[in-house]
Amino acid sequence: MDPQDKDTPPPPPEPLRVPVADSHTHLDMQETTVEAALAEAAAVGVTTLVQVGCDVNGSRWAAETAAAHADVHAAVALHPNEAPRIVLGDPDGWSRQGAREAGGDAALDAALAEIDALAARPEVRGVGETGLDYFRTGPEGTAAQQRSFRAHIEIAKRHGKALVIHDREAHDDVLRILREEGAPDRVVFHCFSGDAAMARTCAEAGYFLSFAGNITFKNARPLRDALAVAPPELLLVETDAPFLTPAPYRGRANAPYLIPLTVRAMAAVKGMHEDALASAIAANSARAFGY
Repeated sequence: MDPQDKDTPPPPPEPLRVPVADSHTHLDMQETTVEAALAEAAAVGVTTLVQVGCDVNGSRWAAETAAAHADVHAAVALHPNEAPRIVLGDPDGWSRQGAREAGGDAALDAALAEIDALAARPEVRGVGETGLDYFRTGPEGTAAQQRSFRAHIEIAKRHGKALVIHDREAHDDVLRILREEGAPDRVVFHCFSGDAAMARTCAEAGYFLSFAGNITFKNARPLRDALAVAPPELLLVETDAPFLTPAPYRGRANAPYLIPLTVRAMAAVKGMHEDALASAIAANSARAFGY
């Protein structure tokens, strides 16, 4: 099979001997059913999925899906790029001026109240993905992102849930706000994107570092350097599916069943036996999300 055939799903990898969790996936964005995704993942040793919401509707779907499937846990939040859309107005809908006139801040408060209510549900194990994204949203959205992030930190702490962080080109501000607000007991840096120095900073704070398929990309040397110094007891693995498909299938749709490819790449970077790393990831995932 041609690895570059973008329209054909990658073949299932060799199963892991020690089952692990996909700590961050978006089943609602994948062209499959929940049941099919769970079966395909379980067949290769991926027995637990964390379904992550990015807006109110997606978070509600995540919670309902987790309630219906014992092997799925939910995380609920407004994605960092969602907060400015609410406050400033969706460019595909009403104008930014219209959003201000209608009370964009009040709309954000209402959305956050819905996330707060969802976070109280037992099948919801995390509050996220929240954080900051300075790549997709310009300076005009910074205030809304930071206000939303601070609110999510408070929600996570009040409900005793893990905080799942999306951090893109915003490392210093993410770490600063965590210090200012006081981090929850369990913090997960989803799709860790920092360098080795940041990995050490996060490890010192006891934050979990979740790595995705992009560690297999040729230009990802800084990520591999970060993974190399990250303590095994703080490592998680994820797909962020349908995004970040690991090599040699980059550019094709990702799915939880491809986790073994990333686990094996991580083991090679760490100089660990695959089973030992998988055992650590399994224990860390259960500890991070409290299941």
